[in-house]
Amino acid sequence: MKTYIYTATDAQGKTVRNAKLQAEDAADFLRKISEKGLYCSNYKEAKGKNNSIYKFKTSELSVNCRQLSAMLNAGLTLVRSLDILAKEQIKDGPKQIFREIYEEVQKGTSFSDSLKMQGGAFPTFMVSMVQAGEASGQMDIIMKRLEENYLKESKLNNKIRGALTYPIILAVLSVIIVVALMSFILPTFKDLMTEEDLRGLTGFLFDFSDSLRYYWYVYVIAVTVIIFGIRYALKVPSVRFKFDKIICKMPKVGPLVMKVYTGRFSRTLANLYSAGIPMVESLERSAAILNNMFIEDAFIKVVDEVKQGEQLSASIQRTGIFESMFCSIVYVGEESGALDSILSKTADFYEDESDSAIQRLVSLIEPVMIIIMGGAIGTVIAGILPAIYNSMANLAG
Repeated sequence: MKTYIYTATDAQGKTVRNAKLQAEDAADFLRKISEKGLYCSNYKEAKGKNNSIYKFKTSELSVNCRQLSAMLNAGLTLVRSLDILAKEQIKDGPKQIFREIYEEVQKGTSFSDSLKMQGGAFPTFMVSMVQAGEASGQMDIIMKRLEENYLKESKLNNKIRGALTYPIILAVLSVIIVVALMSFILPTFKDLMTEEDLRGLTGFLFDFSDSLRYYWYVYVIAVTVIIFGIRYALKVPSVRFKFDKIICKMPKVGPLVMKVYTGRFSRTLANLYSAGIPMVESLERSAAILNNMFIEDAFIKVVDEVKQGEQLSASIQRTGIFESMFCSIVYVGEESGALDSILSKTADFYEDESDSAIQRLVSLIEPVMIIIMGGAIGTVIAGILPAIYNSMANLAG
């Protein structure tokens, strides 16, 4: 699917500018525009960043799924529910997307295919769940499960962002304090220094101060190159694999991160499997939703073994990724025939554990940031105070 940006006028003379529409090609785009009753005066295929469709946040997905679930439970048809949902959207992006989904479903396209046509606006997990809802005829129940899933995911994301706020503030303050010391305060002492004073650590600090004042643009360029270099490197599969592996295996940090991953994996697998999606597909999608290449790679073997009839718990145990307790719970679920319900309860447990894990992660970060900030300020003081005392002694003598 391609994305086209267009300007068009409707039958009432209202002009729509810079709107987006998904189509197979230009002919398909013009056909869709005609079906909408619009006169298109200008259009072009979106390239690069403009090609990206609106990405729904987890909080938005939760609200939309709740509204759909309520309307379907009340007896409204899917088409009518989508029409109301499109009209209720406040932002232009979601309004346009749900309007297009409504039009596609009205023409006979399945709801899941209509979601796929939106160029990645909706996560694959949601598309899979909707497909299961269509197959089982329980779309209202599926929407309720999606609402609960995205609500919990949104809460977790908010907790992570909230927990990281203080360490980020400390990091920013550290940079500001060091730059202010080097650029504005340290230079005022240079005239008090003798040639002998400007040696060792003191000389290095003054040289660094001068470079920061007169060649600041070099530091800006260097930091920019480093940031974009890291972002580019993480897009290389081999580099991303090693990075994700380090995150999972890192002492202290790794076990805490894995608790968060375990909660998300359990919830996703429970939802997909209970919706009637085959175990193999449920495993693939549950691993992919973690966005960790190290775990995804390990689950390639798990999926192959499950296809060959291996027990899921035994196969997961051999990966060494998840803790033994989780593997034991999966084993109990397999033996009892209640894997979906046990996974759901396990997800509740690990999501509660995730809260404390996040707090412990932050408790590890905060002292490090304080030490870095104190070390930077202490280095400046250690370099400048002895020189100042020497200068004052020389003046007194």
